[in-house]
Amino acid sequence: MYAVFRTGGKQYRATTGDRLRVERLDAEEGSTVEFDQVLLVGEGADVQLGSPVLAGGRVEAKVTSQGRGKKIVVLKFRRRTNYKRVKGHRQHYTEVEITSITASAPKKAKPDAETTATEKAAKTDTKKVSKKTTKKKAAKTTAKKTAKKTAKKTAKKATKKTTKKTTKKTTKKT
Repeated sequence: MYAVFRTGGKQYRATTGDRLRVERLDAEEGSTVEFDQVLLVGEGADVQLGSPVLAGGRVEAKVTSQGRGKKIVVLKFRRRTNYKRVKGHRQHYTEVEITSITASAPKKAKPDAETTATEKAAKTDTKKVSKKTTKKKAAKTTAKKTAKKTAKKTAKKATKKTTKKTTKKTTKKT
């Protein structure tokens, strides 16, 4: 059985007995740590997936060591300008050994016939209300569109009339 869990902003896939290096945790060596943000648990075709986290899912691990990773060199360099900056960084980590994986998602109980009937009635009522409101909204938007079109047409006509008058005046003077 394997699990995918989240800790330290990263996701890890682990099985029982695996040793992982995770982001530093505040735990002593030899103590047990519990990861409760389990995203997926399963094996083969039997996979339980959380949305986003599996309810009741748990991964337990034993802290084996605390340490620092290899040095990473950060180099900034610009040619011909006498500019060179070198910095090093070592990331802290916690090494854990996975001891157990549990996926006890609560099973949904079958609802009573009475509760399902009331839920269905409530859903149909909300559907009817939502259909009415969508029809009203559609009517309002079409009314607004037609009003805009008529306003544009009248504005065009007015501008055409004024341009015709001004052209007639200028032609009469000449």
